[in-house]
Amino acid sequence: MITIINGPNLNLLGKRQPEIYGSQTFESFLPKLREQFPDTPIEYFQSNSEGEIIDKLHHLGYSSSECKGIVINPGAYAHYSYAIADAIASISTPVVEVHISNITSREDFRKKSVTAPFCKGIISGCGLFGYNMAVSFLLSL
Repeated sequence: MITIINGPNLNLLGKRQPEIYGSQTFESFLPKLREQFPDTPIEYFQSNSEGEIIDKLHHLGYSSSECKGIVINPGAYAHYSYAIADAIASISTPVVEVHISNITSREDFRKKSVTAPFCKGIISGCGLFGYNMAVSFLLSL
């Protein structure tokens, strides 16, 4: 199983700033992603709460033997949540960070991710296709 964790405001994909994040909802994208990987169960979790994201990472890293990898889009938490960074660092389950937009071409505060150094890799600026690439990478490990 691969688990996708989306952070704050990603429940608004397709509505919020479509010029940056696109016009497709994650709920309409997810079935297509699952079709691409029919032999791999893909679990989806979204929260606007930092604590819930940390709890999910802890559960996947310490209590779930089924999870083989995590794709995380921490949203704005990527830029300042040392608590999420610590949670990622504390687990051995491989994590790939995804950003729909190219964070290096955006506002200065978005250019650095404090969570990325604890991930196996980071994919930024490829739209929703970044999730496909992250799942492919995790399956190749």
